[in-house]
Amino acid sequence: MATDNKSFSDNFKRRIYEFILRVIKFVETLPKSDDLCRIAKDQILRSATSIGANYVEAIAGSSKKDFTNFLSHSLKSANETKFWLALLRDTGKGNDNEIGGLLRELIEISNILGSSVKTLRGK
Repeated sequence: MATDNKSFSDNFKRRIYEFILRVIKFVETLPKSDDLCRIAKDQILRSATSIGANYVEAIAGSSKKDFTNFLSHSLKSANETKFWLALLRDTGKGNDNEIGGLLRELIEISNILGSSVKTLRGK
């Protein structure tokens, strides 16, 4: 069982990392002179990278409480990233197909994080 959890955690960490790399490549395509794009780029980079950083902290946590708190922070960052991507989509900024793909992957990541937090909190 512990091996299954370790394998899942390693694969999920890799999945988050690959998502972050996609986000970085996407925001580099946004117009640099557009005010909304400039602000959204900074916010998306901060929140998307925070998903991964908090997940890494969670799996290195020293207690169940630590693990749960860092997973919760990772989920909050995922939700913030969804907000910024949706805002870009709805204002016609960026490539619709790329934003759609990022949002689909992010929803799956968020669902996994949310389910884990919910299970850990016993709700």
